[in-house]
Amino acid sequence: MLDKYPKITVVTPSYNQGAFLEDTIVSVLGQQYPNLEYIIIDGGSTDNSVQIIKKYEQQLAYWVSEIDNGLYDAVQKGFARSTGEIMCWINSDDMHHRKSLVTVAELFASLPGINWIMGANTFYDEAGKMFIPDPDMFYHRWSKWRMYDLDGRFIQQESVFWRRSLWEKAGGYVDRDLSLAGDADLWLRFFRHERLYTTTFMLSGFRVRRSQKSKDNFKEYVDELKMLVKRELKLGNAGYYLSFMRIIRFIAKLIPIQKLKHRLIYRVMGITPKLTYSPGTGYDFDHKYKL
Repeated sequence: MLDKYPKITVVTPSYNQGAFLEDTIVSVLGQQYPNLEYIIIDGGSTDNSVQIIKKYEQQLAYWVSEIDNGLYDAVQKGFARSTGEIMCWINSDDMHHRKSLVTVAELFASLPGINWIMGANTFYDEAGKMFIPDPDMFYHRWSKWRMYDLDGRFIQQESVFWRRSLWEKAGGYVDRDLSLAGDADLWLRFFRHERLYTTTFMLSGFRVRRSQKSKDNFKEYVDELKMLVKRELKLGNAGYYLSFMRIIRFIAKLIPIQKLKHRLIYRVMGITPKLTYSPGTGYDFDHKYKL
């Protein structure tokens, strides 16, 4: 158990999400984390969102309901008011899992050299039932090279937490000019400074709904992501290394021994070890290279 709980900032941007907003708020406040800074930025909702927010306003560090310029404008407004040592944002239809904030605080305290983590990918349906997708060969582990390679999967934004020191190194902002891939832009700037570590803990979940901006505009999101990756590949020798990595990955497919194949792919892609927990030994790294 921690002797001192670091302040954690959680920002929730919202607009006309009254059907799901209360679930999100309760998933954060219901954890009763003792040093929480919870900020809600509402974009001038015309449904019952404001009434829901007012129901919990005594437990909020700050909230406002006013017309803004979209999701990333709202996120940036929230972070501009924040003071937490650990930071994250969760959208107004997603939810944190039980005890996730305490878990995040303990992870960062136990591993001071790590500045950026992501929980195991989890999802909710519209009714709030949780499910877990089939894992890929990387156990959802990430590196900048995997992101540069546009392998078709995405870092789960609502399950990502980082230290303020990394936020400041990366410029201390979310790009308000991007319409869909503002999270990807932030991750790419984080990758310039730190590696991303994935935990075996379920920290937060993404709600899958019938009508969803990220799903309805998937092609536009990918186009924006490709533009951002192209920008990153102009830095240093990144473009040359990406070509080298793709060649090695192709060669690795010819190796019949699965462990050696995966070890080579992990190494060339810079995939981080998994963060795991055991009641007997505490937090540690899992270096397994198999499914």
